[in-house]
Amino acid sequence: MRYVMVQIPNTPSPASPAPRSVPTSADVARLAGVSRATVSYVLNNTSAVRISEPTRRRVHEAAKELGYVPHAAARSLRAGHSRMVLMPAPAIPVGPLYGQFLNDLQWSLGRLDYTVVQYGTVGLHGDEAARAWAELRPVAVLVPGAGLGPQGVAVLKRAGARAVVTLGPESVEGAHTLLMDHGSVGHCAGVHLHARGRRRIGVVVPEEPGLEVFSRPRLEGVRRALRDTDATVTELPLAHEERAAAELASRWRDFDLDAVFAYNDEYAMLLMRALQDEGVRVPEDTAVIGADDLMLGRLLRPRLSTVRIELPSGRALAELVDRAVRDPAGAPETHKVLGASVVHRDSS
Repeated sequence: MRYVMVQIPNTPSPASPAPRSVPTSADVARLAGVSRATVSYVLNNTSAVRISEPTRRRVHEAAKELGYVPHAAARSLRAGHSRMVLMPAPAIPVGPLYGQFLNDLQWSLGRLDYTVVQYGTVGLHGDEAARAWAELRPVAVLVPGAGLGPQGVAVLKRAGARAVVTLGPESVEGAHTLLMDHGSVGHCAGVHLHARGRRRIGVVVPEEPGLEVFSRPRLEGVRRALRDTDATVTELPLAHEERAAAELASRWRDFDLDAVFAYNDEYAMLLMRALQDEGVRVPEDTAVIGADDLMLGRLLRPRLSTVRIELPSGRALAELVDRAVRDPAGAPETHKVLGASVVHRDSS
């Protein structure tokens, strides 16, 4: 075999162009023929000063032509606080329902001139994570789930956060709270299955770390619904994997269950397919109900019964954040925001 050596010519790289200077508000003002104050009023959406629409248009066109954007840090120094709303990135898998809620919230906060930043704090939890969040000097922090305590709230407020809002199962001293009673989700499912004549009811409890803040209250909600009845409740740990669902389905007849609340629609669809593969008829042998009312559940055969969950609107939460930022000395508000109702379909 012949080898041919090819020499790659060492051509010098072309000289890099001189870096362009960063455009400033003064540059925008000169190009638009207005004062720097007018540029600031227009680009910061200041409503206290009346500026004609043609002037606003000239300023926006000049800024676009120059590639100018306002300096967030400088604006924060002038205002005494930032417009950043920090949302710790969820450390647990979140479904489509929660994802849609987050998108709605971010859009609503953007309409109020806030910048939403999702921040990951891998390995940090609770009050320890709060210190990492405080370093960014956000004007508000929205904390999903449990873990943040009064000390963490105090750390955030000392760092300049005007509003701390938690979304979880219990209130936190010093923070605005949106109480999310996931027990009501399980309660609805339990009442429904019992009313359909089911007496041996399984409840799927996800094995994924972090989901226990939702799954344990849902399990307890089913138990509360069936207390003082002739029904039994069996806890069913399940990982969100096809293999795990198939293994659980292979032992299904040993459990002797005639119904299952599968935590949410995603687990319900996973388990229902595995049960059908094992020859377990749904709903004749086992009724199945999920939660979240995902569209995909309506496309299954049989169509999936579910618990529809009503989360707060992103607009309502954004208005709470804005109200708290404008009145940081106001008393913390607490709102119950999670509603639940059964949607009965073919699977139960």
